Order: sequence, then C-alpha cells, then structure tokens
Amino acid sequence: MRREVSLEEISDGRLYELNDMVKADCQDCAGCHDCCEGMGDSVVLDPMDVYRLCTNLGKTPQELVSTGLIQFDAMDGNILPHLCMSGKNQCCVFLNEQGRCSIHDFRPGFCRLFPLGRFYENGGFKYFLQIHECKKTSRSKIKVKKWIDTPDLRQYEKFVADWHYFLLDVQEVLYNATDAQLIKNLNLYVVNRFYMKTYEVGRDFYEQFEERLTEGKQLLSLA
Repeated sequence: MRREVSLEEISDGRLYELNDMVKADCQDCAGCHDCCEGMGDSVVLDPMDVYRLCTNLGKTPQELVSTGLIQFDAMDGNILPHLCMSGKNQCCVFLNEQGRCSIHDFRPGFCRLFPLGRFYENGGFKYFLQIHECKKTSRSKIKVKKWIDTPDLRQYEKFVADWHYFLLDVQEVLYNATDAQLIKNLNLYVVNRFYMKTYEVGRDFYEQFEERLTEGKQLLSLA
C-alpha cells in the first residue's frame, strides 16, 4: 500500500539494508498486541502470504475468504486481499484469547516487517523504521534480516520487488483505461491468477510465481 507522505515525517531518516542494525525488536511483544487490532484493511497480503496461509492452515484460497479470514477490497486501484478484523476491538482474526498471534510461524510479510516499512526506488527497495506506529518505547536493536525472519531472504526480496512493480504497471493500465470491461477483466485476472488459483504442491512457489508473472506482463503489453 502506497503512502503519500514524506519519509522524514514517518521515519528516523535512515534507510536500512538486511545486515544493518535497527531499533525494532519488541522483546516478543510481551503483554502487547496493539498492532494486531484496529488495522482495518491495511494488512494487505501478497501471493506468498496467501500461499503460506493455505499451506499451513490446510485451506484453499476460496475457504480463506468464505470463513472470513481474508477479504478482497480495492487498494490503490488494484483489488487485493487483506486480513480481516473482528469483534468489538476489531482484532485480527488470528489473534488468540491470550493476545498472541496464532499463525506467528507463517504470519504475513506485513506483520514480519512491522514496525519497518519499505522504500521502493530504482526497481528495488530498502527498509525504514516507522517511528509513530509501534507503541513500545523499549525496543532494542536487531539485524533487519533477523527481524524479518524469512527463509531464502534474497529470493523473497526479489519476489516482493517484482510483485510491487508489477502492481504499479497494472495500476498504470487501469488509470489510463476507458473501457470498464477491460478494468474489470484485468482486476479479475490478478485476483484469480495470483491468488485464487492454487499453487502446485511439490513445486517451488517462486518458480510458479515467476511463470504467472511472465504471463501477466505479456497481458499488460497487449492491454
């Protein structure tokens, strides 16, 4: 999700890479789950997030939607899924009665990143520390790569960048389109091809994603 603010307003003014130390460690968020409630539709999911949820929960993408775990809405012109919130305090549906994340081992990239953000430029991105988002005041320093805690991190970063810039290309087509049917078809294509179509068991996720991305780019070139 894009934010129309300057980096100086929301960060400590630094950009971080994987081996940099950043003051983000919340000591296992002991006694706190403020970032797991009242988030609205902001915990946007990428294809890897939905793949992880399906694989670890034993559900299809359709079942994630029908059981109220994720929901699709318009995000910066694209139709994308996000985690659902529920109850009086609008808590994440995966927050358990003890105030802990029930899917912590396979939590979405947005959650792994928080309170960091990504600053995209030149086809890639770097990380920044959001200074107004986490209420914990006693955070300690930790390496960025340890904080994100994701296997095959370089490959994951490539996936994140590829997905981000592909969505920007989709947005460009959508913003310039005058044909309502084209807009509908393109949004449905992204939803169905990258999210609702299950990934084959036993095949590498990234390999399958790259195949779909190549098809998507070809489609955009014809739009």
